[in-house]
Amino acid sequence: RKLCAIEAMPLNKDTFTFGPWTATAAKGPILKSVDRERLEAELGLPLPEMVFADNILQLEHSRGFGVRFLALEALKLVDTKNDTLKVADAEVWQRTRETVEGIGNVVKPFDWTYTNDYRGTLYHNSGKQPVIVEATDEKIDLEKLKEHEKIFFFDDVTLFEDELADNGTGVMNVKVRVMASGFFILLRFFLRVDGVLARLHDTRIYHQAGTESMLREFTKREGSFTKLRVPHSALTDPAKLSSYLTVTEIRTDKIVFPIEDQLSSASQTQSQTEMLSSS
Repeated sequence: RKLCAIEAMPLNKDTFTFGPWTATAAKGPILKSVDRERLEAELGLPLPEMVFADNILQLEHSRGFGVRFLALEALKLVDTKNDTLKVADAEVWQRTRETVEGIGNVVKPFDWTYTNDYRGTLYHNSGKQPVIVEATDEKIDLEKLKEHEKIFFFDDVTLFEDELADNGTGVMNVKVRVMASGFFILLRFFLRVDGVLARLHDTRIYHQAGTESMLREFTKREGSFTKLRVPHSALTDPAKLSSYLTVTEIRTDKIVFPIEDQLSSASQTQSQTEMLSSS
């Protein structure tokens, strides 16, 4: 679904090229009210309090395909028809949004926690099929990623955030780190509804230098506060909270690069590894 154009805003942009890949992280201000009203009407739901529509994290191959992460792409996947979670102040929250000009016709039952299954946007600049995505039993070696290795590029980009009318928090952000051995991305949606539940949707993407694919693991975790026994410090730290939550779903995909790019990938990957190793 194509959304209306958004007025361009000044961005803080960082790029890093390594072998055939270019990593781009751009950060801008919160969405302007004029654009916000148009997008709320098009998406059919009130937007989170803070939407960074210009923020982007992108990893692009020199042959034109890649993966990017955008707030509006994630918000398209929010359920606009069903309020899947009830808390005492939900109706009050909706009434406050109805008082904002232009939103009255938008507010209706919807998932006001902004839960979504966004796992990034795969693309190809030529319009061709970007990659082949297939289910796999392969797993990302997280223990290997814990090994000490020089990080050549790192960034953390916030896509959206909402305090759920002081009922908790819902935030989506994406991090990337580039090493000589490859790159690793963590896209995380973190939800905490005070006194009700905590939820984590994590997408991990890993590309190992010397291969012609990426692994993408999508994991859902959830826990009810009536059953959870967690230290207070973990309630605001999703990394700590994660181990207390129950895994409800795991999906792993292998993202295979387009065949047309495989002929030159060996020499490009070698130059990538040599360049980073000598830095």
